[in-house]
Amino acid sequence: MPSYNLPHPITLAPSPEAQVTKVGVKSPEDVVVVSALRTALTKGRKGGFKDTLADQLLQYVLKATIDRTGIDPQLVQDICVGNVDAPGGLATPARMASLAAGFPETTSVSTTNRQCSSGLQACVTIASAIQAGLIEIGIGAGVESMSSDYYKRDRLMSKKIAAENKACADCLVPMGMTSENVAADYGLTRLEQDQFSVESHKKAAAAQAAGYFKEEIVPITATVLDKDGQNPKEVLVDQDDGIRANSSVESLGKLKAVFKKDGSTTAGSASQISDGAAAVLLMKRKTALALGLPIIGKYVTACTVGVPPRIMGVGPAYAIPVAVERAGLKLDDVDIFEINEAFASQALYTVKVLGIPKEKVNPKGGAIAIGHPLGATGARQVATLFPELKRQNKRIGVTTMCMGTGMGMACVWERE
Repeated sequence: MPSYNLPHPITLAPSPEAQVTKVGVKSPEDVVVVSALRTALTKGRKGGFKDTLADQLLQYVLKATIDRTGIDPQLVQDICVGNVDAPGGLATPARMASLAAGFPETTSVSTTNRQCSSGLQACVTIASAIQAGLIEIGIGAGVESMSSDYYKRDRLMSKKIAAENKACADCLVPMGMTSENVAADYGLTRLEQDQFSVESHKKAAAAQAAGYFKEEIVPITATVLDKDGQNPKEVLVDQDDGIRANSSVESLGKLKAVFKKDGSTTAGSASQISDGAAAVLLMKRKTALALGLPIIGKYVTACTVGVPPRIMGVGPAYAIPVAVERAGLKLDDVDIFEINEAFASQALYTVKVLGIPKEKVNPKGGAIAIGHPLGATGARQVATLFPELKRQNKRIGVTTMCMGTGMGMACVWERE
């Protein structure tokens, strides 16, 4: 495959001839998307979901999937949920959430943690199971209550391994420092990053004002407590609350670098700590047609790649070419790229090194403006992508993100 001017090798072959799903060709065996919904994303420890646990967030979005599609929950055979920070991998709470949402005891549930791509990995896991004939209908979902789980992580890791292997040690580099490494290695300036961040907020604010998020967001009545954990009050949460329409390069320029003296990554050019959930209902085309359910698009293919952990943010630049070529496409064939904005540096690097036109990137803004609930983002991007493809009357979309410890994931979707 072409080099794409990438400094590290891509060893994963695209192998488009091995893919069972073809772009532009409808097959009864296609894995199609019947529904893709999400909650609003709210600020960690400050927003409308600050007192809502992950199992409740997941319950809401799973129940909305039943309510909006009218599917008989007895038909859903498996649910896979992406989550990063919850104790025990959220295994028990996820099962409880599915039961509370109305799915029967016969619907199995698993959770998965592939860092920031967990929600997308959940979708791909379900799509792959459907392709393989293991199940007929499933849901790929993602959820994160960063308010509850992000701040109390305690992971025990071997100091011996890190001391003996530099790559292992680099897996422990704070995410913000990996952003600084990307900026330093590839010459991304503070001004470029601030400009990219402002654009994210401007696009998201315009989309919110125009009502472009309404189709994908499930309104939820949540309970919030006061600073003492008392006086419960119900609030309607139906909009992302981290978007700053008045963001400017001048205001971001006043922020200090967070992770490195004289660095270029600030709180304004990093993704927001957020709470939220998303769910994607998947099945074969022939199943959807037999049940009379709507088809909004289909899953085409996906890939994951590994990159140096110290610059983990470059992952999408290496994953996107593999996934796109695996789908039998070229980069120019893609209409919309939903690139997770973990940091402005890494998203900007991907856009620049692959030569992606900026109008194709995150047309409704990205994680810098909307937020990044770690385990939910991969499924959230799918919910954001399809309404925008429809609005623009476009067909091909890619969702992609970097992952802590040095990986990238990308997935190709086609609107019906």
